[in-house]
Amino acid sequence: MTGQVGQVVGYVRVSSLDQNEARQVEALGEVDRLFVDRVSGATRDRPQLNELLTYVRTGDVVLVKSPDRLARSTTDLLGLLEELKAKGVQVRFVDTPQLSTDTPQGKFMLTILGAVAELERATIRERQA
Repeated sequence: MTGQVGQVVGYVRVSSLDQNEARQVEALGEVDRLFVDRVSGATRDRPQLNELLTYVRTGDVVLVKSPDRLARSTTDLLGLLEELKAKGVQVRFVDTPQLSTDTPQGKFMLTILGAVAELERATIRERQA
């Protein structure tokens, strides 16, 4: 990081219109700008996520409650983190503050957590079927 201080930008996602995002918003605390999607995380094509990606600049920090709120698949999660890193933007997960997007250890941990979450969702779908 260049040492440039930017904005704290929050991102919240709930899967459907009837879910309440208040718990995630509260967990993020005070932010300069908040983006809220009320859609499935199965795809990266989400209106507020796209707006966030356009909005953030070098030195900004994106706060997200947990990795699964940012992306549902490991591939999408790592792709988003790489895209943000290329813009000079850090990502911090409130539920797991030890994860850092600018270290090899943090990227490794995110890969493992993303894979575990993906496996858990697949197992739930199997049970539901």
